[in-house]
Amino acid sequence: MLALVLIPGMMCDARMWGAIPDALDPRPIHHALPVGADSMAGIADAILAAAPPHFALAGLSMGGIVAMEMLARQPGRIDRLALLDTNPRAELPEVQTRRAPQIARARAQGLERVMRDELIPHYLAQDSDALADLCVDMALSLGPDVFERQSLALRDRADRQAALAGFDGPALVLTGADDRLCPMDWHDLMHALMPQSRLVVIDGAGHLPPLERPVETLAALRRWLEDA
Repeated sequence: MLALVLIPGMMCDARMWGAIPDALDPRPIHHALPVGADSMAGIADAILAAAPPHFALAGLSMGGIVAMEMLARQPGRIDRLALLDTNPRAELPEVQTRRAPQIARARAQGLERVMRDELIPHYLAQDSDALADLCVDMALSLGPDVFERQSLALRDRADRQAALAGFDGPALVLTGADDRLCPMDWHDLMHALMPQSRLVVIDGAGHLPPLERPVETLAALRRWLEDA
């Protein structure tokens, strides 16, 4: 059975996927954290070095950006691709300029404050103290050094639209209907670049469908894994 490599979003760990990995048992699951370098190339190379020879690949948000970098670097190893709540483009200049001050605030004021004040309010379709606390706990378990490395990797990333256009395997593009960080037109673009892909919009979810709408997200992933 083809192994599945899962890459979570920024400052998230395997808990971001909720119960989905267990529900996919007995499929081999490889949790890959994008934490070991301050560039997309370095992160992608580290994950590729630890991954099976051939695999299915799913990433959410930053995890999706890393997945596209892996596709650009070693496309022959990726059998199928799922991109959730993510962006194939390089970072906009106005977003790039916010990275260094945000890193400085995380160092000076504490990572939890930055997560609660600046990031988590954009994650969820509906307020949930439990999910917000989980996001904080995941971030604090990774720490400010990882926050800085991930921020720099996101800031300096390359556009990977061409990599998507060259991929012809089974593909899923999934987004929460209320995602305020990665709007619908980005997902329409990825779907257009991979016309063989299935586009799934999850009602009642924002930026984290695996946690907000796990049943619907699991169903979409299962269908993608079964696609011929």
